[in-house]
This record gives sequence, C-alpha cells and structure tokens, in this order.
Amino acid sequence: MLTNSARLLKLLSLLQTRRHWSGADLADRLGVTTRTVRRDVDRLRELGYPVHSTQGSAGYRLGAGAALPPLLLDDDEAVAIAIGLRTATASSVTGIEETSLRALGKLEQVLPSRLRHRVTTLQQATVRAPVDGPRVEPDVLLTISEAKARHERLRFDYASHDGTETVRDVEPHALVNWGRHWYLVAWDCGRNDWRTFRVDRLRTRVPTGPRFTPRQPPDGDVTAYLSRQLSTGPWAVRATVTLHQPVAAVAELVWPGMGAVEPVDDTSCLLHLGAESAADLAWMVTSVGVDFTVTGPPELVEAIRALGDRCRRAVPTTPVDP
Repeated sequence: MLTNSARLLKLLSLLQTRRHWSGADLADRLGVTTRTVRRDVDRLRELGYPVHSTQGSAGYRLGAGAALPPLLLDDDEAVAIAIGLRTATASSVTGIEETSLRALGKLEQVLPSRLRHRVTTLQQATVRAPVDGPRVEPDVLLTISEAKARHERLRFDYASHDGTETVRDVEPHALVNWGRHWYLVAWDCGRNDWRTFRVDRLRTRVPTGPRFTPRQPPDGDVTAYLSRQLSTGPWAVRATVTLHQPVAAVAELVWPGMGAVEPVDDTSCLLHLGAESAADLAWMVTSVGVDFTVTGPPELVEAIRALGDRCRRAVPTTPVDP
C-alpha cells in the first residue's frame, strides 16, 4: 500500500498522462476506493493543483498549465528549496550558479501559483554577492563522493600550500564544506595516517583503486578533527597564547578552524593558532575579546605592540564632550 504522499504523487502523475480519467480507473490503478480518490483529489486542490471534475462521468482532468513533472511541496518545503538554490548561486563550486538558476526557474514553473508567488518574491528580494576565493569543479566533488560511496581508494595529484606536487593514494572518508573551502578528510595510505586535503588543490586520477573497509572517523568526529587540523596546520606563523579565562568561557568565542583551546586551570587556558602573517595572528587573538598574554614568537609580540600603539593613537588624549 502506498503512503499518502506517494499516492498523491502517483495520482498527479497519472492525471498528466491522459486528458481524462474516470474515478474508477484511478482507483484501480492506485489500489484504493473511489472515495479515497475523491479525498486525494481534494488534497491536490488544497495544494493548488487545478484538478477539475468532468460532468456526467464522475471523472477528473488536470487543468491547463499543470502538464509538467509533479512536485508535491508545501509552503515551507518550497521556500526551503528556493533558498537552497539561491544560496548555491554564491557557491565555491564552478558553474553551479547557472545550473542553480535554471533549476530555480523550473521549480517556479512546476509550483502552483500560490507557492510560485512566494518563491518569486524571495528571488526578487535576494541580491547575489560576488564570490571570492578558490573554486572547485563539480566533477571532482562527484568523483570523490562516488569513491567514498563505493569504498574505493582514490588517487590524485596534490599541490601543497608551498606548491610541492605529490601523488596521493587515500581512502576517502568525508567531504567538508568549511566557509569558502572544500576539504577532503581521508586516510592516507602512503603516510599511514589521517590527512586533510584542500579539494581545489587536487586533480583526481582515474580509475579509482581497490575497495577498502571504512575506518572510524578521526577523533570520533570529522568536524572536530578538521577544526584541529586547520588550527595546527603548516601556517607561516604559529603561536600559543595564554587567555585569562577558563576554557568554558572562551569556547564559543573561538570560531571553528581559528585555533585549538587547551585548559590550564580554573582561570586560564591556552589558545594554539596559526596564520599566514603575524598581523593576522594579532587580529585573531584580539578578536576573542578577553585578556591575554603573548610571550612569542617575536614577530607576534611586535605585531601586538604595533596594534596597541595604533589603537592608542586613535583615541584622543583630551576628553571629548558628549
């Protein structure tokens, strides 16, 4: 027996295949009574689909403008899909913008007028911001995803942050979309350890390798592992700063990937972090918004001192009238 939603979908599909259906024929095709067919037709009408009754024959036909693939969506589902497609136009995936807009246009055509108006209103009110940062090819994402689904090893050429090229042989575990970047978390067979790879820096090789048995995720949580990797990766400048607040007080102030927090005692903790420059590190440390102590490296000490001097110069030396 079909579920209510599946039966509605099949009913709508049947109505599109002929200009006219009798209630008895629909009941026979759906395996239900004619009374159930009448209730389902009423439900389709409530959703905004123009199902008309034909006089004298107890039949039904689908009104003009509805001969498109069926979509049974309520208001919240339609808006959720529209938002998802609209958000995809600001994606870091190459070519996804045009594809998403085409899909959004098709969604609008299929929806009943009531829902179409809501989706169109959302689209007209949304402004697409320019996209910066590295882009990834959808085919690369699909290749990685398919290898993971089939539990097949993946080989690819990889360029590290310093431009060094290597060939890697991995067991793909998860793709993670973090901010403007895509990361592959995988077991590196050559290094015999977990590794994280920027997807925009890899070029997949085909065919894929032999099958493997999936492993437990690193640290028991892929996102926690990636956060730690991003904060302890091969940055140009690295530092450990003492924050004068307990871990519980700063945990929500340190954004994912910014750094790893380590408890010291009830009044302080350590923040391990890295960045491309000492100035970036200085900004990151001060953005946490709690008192801290910096003892090194020298370039970070100098960057913090310069930032402090700049802030002091920005404040008038004489009182300002309110």
